[in-house]
Amino acid sequence: FLEGFGSLMQDVLWCFSQVKGTIDIGVTEADIISTVEFNHTGELLATGDKGGRVVIFQREQESKNQPHRRGEYNVYSTFQSHEPEFDYLKSLEIEEKINKIRWLPQQNAAYFLLSTNDKTVKLWKVSERDKRPEGYNLKDEDGRLRDPSMITMLRVPVLRPMDLMVEATPRRVFANAHTYHINSISVNSDYETYMSADDLRINLWNFEITNQSFNIVDIKPANMEELTEVITAAEFHPHHCNTFVYSSSKGTIRLCDMRTAALCDRHAKFFEEPEDPSNRSFFSEIISSISDVKFSHSGRYIMTRDYLTVKVWDLNMENRPIETYQVHDYLRSKLCSLYENDCIFDKFECVWNGSDSVIMTGSYNNFFRMFDRNTKRDVTLEASRENSKPRAILKPRKVCVGGKRRKDEISVDSLDFSKKILHTAWHPSENIIAVAATNNLYIFQDKVN
Repeated sequence: FLEGFGSLMQDVLWCFSQVKGTIDIGVTEADIISTVEFNHTGELLATGDKGGRVVIFQREQESKNQPHRRGEYNVYSTFQSHEPEFDYLKSLEIEEKINKIRWLPQQNAAYFLLSTNDKTVKLWKVSERDKRPEGYNLKDEDGRLRDPSMITMLRVPVLRPMDLMVEATPRRVFANAHTYHINSISVNSDYETYMSADDLRINLWNFEITNQSFNIVDIKPANMEELTEVITAAEFHPHHCNTFVYSSSKGTIRLCDMRTAALCDRHAKFFEEPEDPSNRSFFSEIISSISDVKFSHSGRYIMTRDYLTVKVWDLNMENRPIETYQVHDYLRSKLCSLYENDCIFDKFECVWNGSDSVIMTGSYNNFFRMFDRNTKRDVTLEASRENSKPRAILKPRKVCVGGKRRKDEISVDSLDFSKKILHTAWHPSENIIAVAATNNLYIFQDKVN
């Protein structure tokens, strides 16, 4: 695939699971992973789940005795980010599920990240503490206040070493700004602002101001019966703080420039691929809905994921994508049954590697796909507990459509649609990927000889 990733097609990856050495017995809904995100250095990896919890993994430091352990990630911190709530005005339950996590660049010893459920965004500070103060004048060693009349001498408090403790504290809570469910958050390149997007509106926030936001996109019609599309994802440009894109359920992408107007209802660029009339069907509108949009690290390209394909768009060409990759085209004949079991509404994410030369996205049966943009080769890999022994090598998988199948192939009729890879992440500079499969987190890296 690229420098250092050439062996991916044959014998790439080793992996380990978030729940090593255990067997799933009655997985609860709350344990299902709902988002995965590396921080800017790749040393930390955060996951959010449907139970409102955030689990942060830290990369193992390399040692002379065990150099191969360098790629392993171990639990660093776990905290409850969101709790279930109830909107009494609308008689509506608000789930605690974490929809998205976004890291801020590290400025000091502490780490900061944004997490959001359907309605509320929170800014968390994650910091380490390995010393504690002792020798207070007004408190005893247990923290109780002492009788001032009994204090006869002045003491200078001192710091004593203690076991390392990782603390997660909420620094800001951004609430009461969204009528509909938040589907995206994105940190601006100025690192002073971020945006949150729901089905019909996108709001711009300043990190220091929690009680108000600025509405930059509003596509809500005066009459809701005239509603024809909703916002599905949004992201800021990685380098230009004035530019962002958002995708819609109609399969279109709009690029907006905040310098043009305060309210970006008029887009600067509009990306749409004309539909082939011969492929028109009852499901065309559903499968054309874009579930994820991502800028390349260079800022030159946009990647979008719809139900069957991943597309790469050049910012300078709006009429069609420059690349289209079929993720699971063999499901085209299964759309009717996928509609009946609601799988056709699954929202798959997509991700770039650090050099923008390889893209990755998920599929069913715990399969995930990788596409090399340079060689046009692709591979299907499986994240399963059967092959998740540490340093196990993954073998490429193939799906057979016809009646005859080879020994190493799996029939399309045998695919398990309850096992799906919706959330993936790629290390910003190395060939390490994280894949969420239901309640398991798999971390893979390219084979080290």
